[in-house]
Amino acid sequence: MPVIRRGAAGDFEAVGVRRGAASDLEAVAAIQARCPEAAQWDATAYLQYDLLVAVREGRVAGFLVSRRAGEDECEILNLGVDPAFRRRGVARGLVAALLSGFRGAVYLEVRESNQAARNLYNSMGFQDVSCRQGYYDTPPEAAIVMKFHSC
Repeated sequence: MPVIRRGAAGDFEAVGVRRGAASDLEAVAAIQARCPEAAQWDATAYLQYDLLVAVREGRVAGFLVSRRAGEDECEILNLGVDPAFRRRGVARGLVAALLSGFRGAVYLEVRESNQAARNLYNSMGFQDVSCRQGYYDTPPEAAIVMKFHSC
């Protein structure tokens, strides 16, 4: 399902977002390895959850992993964008694809120091709801819990 975003120069760019598959896991793992601010999980575990991938220029440019926590509650578990595709709407397209198909509360945790991600989430309607001290191990850092709610 394509997600459309308005480009910085006023043009429109399509970010191709689709469900992830086992054939995407190598690319997802490579992106994750290049994103030290993202959670570093075994990428094969992502198939147990809802995996979305963004495709740009014929390759996987980013991924988003989420899970349902109830009928009207969802949690973003991890999001990563290949550094070569950052600031080009990939993360926004992935989050928008998740939000467009869900009604209720969407939660996530983000590193306190990851201001770029926090700014993105705030711009999409997420709000800070709490802080979890010592949530991340490597390096040790607090997590900001954020929430988006749609009706």
